[in-house]
Amino acid sequence: MEKIVLNDILKIDSETLKNVKIRLLTTPSNDKNNDPLEHYLCNYEKIATEWFLWKQEGQGRPFLKDQIGIGLLNLNKDKWLLVTIKKISKELDNDNSGVYYEADELLEYKKYFGRLVIKYHNSVQQMIRNADGLIDELEVLEILSTPYDGDDFPGYENVIISWKNLKIIIDRQKKDWINSLRYKKGIYLITDNKNGKQYVGSASGEDMILQRWTNYIKDGHGGDVELIEIIKENGIEYAENNFQFSILENYDKNTPKEYIDSRENWWKKALRSREHGYNKN
Repeated sequence: MEKIVLNDILKIDSETLKNVKIRLLTTPSNDKNNDPLEHYLCNYEKIATEWFLWKQEGQGRPFLKDQIGIGLLNLNKDKWLLVTIKKISKELDNDNSGVYYEADELLEYKKYFGRLVIKYHNSVQQMIRNADGLIDELEVLEILSTPYDGDDFPGYENVIISWKNLKIIIDRQKKDWINSLRYKKGIYLITDNKNGKQYVGSASGEDMILQRWTNYIKDGHGGDVELIEIIKENGIEYAENNFQFSILENYDKNTPKEYIDSRENWWKKALRSREHGYNKN
């Protein structure tokens, strides 16, 4: 079957295409905590304006006046999301790093922003490319029925999620995630990505996994003794930047507390999270 490429939808003529650039928006190699996808889900304009129109100090201009820019946001590996298409109207008098342009969004394409998912394998380091010649490599995977609002719930055994992305899901009440966690007890793992330490916890009483995880989003520690000390010393920002959540086992809401507690204890022994992690009991 013949693939559909981006310009089959945008229909930019060959002459105009010579004046078009594509900016690939991805996590900077020197700042792994600065994830553009998290920014996009929290605040579209931060990506569509600040990131897209950014010029790094000491580097050349990403765009020229009157050029058209297409912004593609990295979702994962070779999947990208169309987030904006703008025409550069003015270069700002700014020699340092920062937003370097004024630009007008091309409204004829607005209905595709946040909905058009592209497949492209970027084999070079260059994040700003001439569209002419490249645009036909950008295969359209799907057009979402509504703007992208985060990955769908992947199944309990596949959950690995950062504190920031979990907060987005809870704040937005993303239905598939909320419904999957609301009525499940279980054993979960919090990993500190800064030092590798782990905390094994459980939702075994009246609180389900959703409520336990919501508590961590509220205060960073969820009432757990060792984590309280970390947050006291470093602030909730430490949890925001370093904590990752996953599910080790999940159970029906009628599963006895005693059984879940015994399985929690087994995982603490298996992972040695008392000796080398954050568990104290």
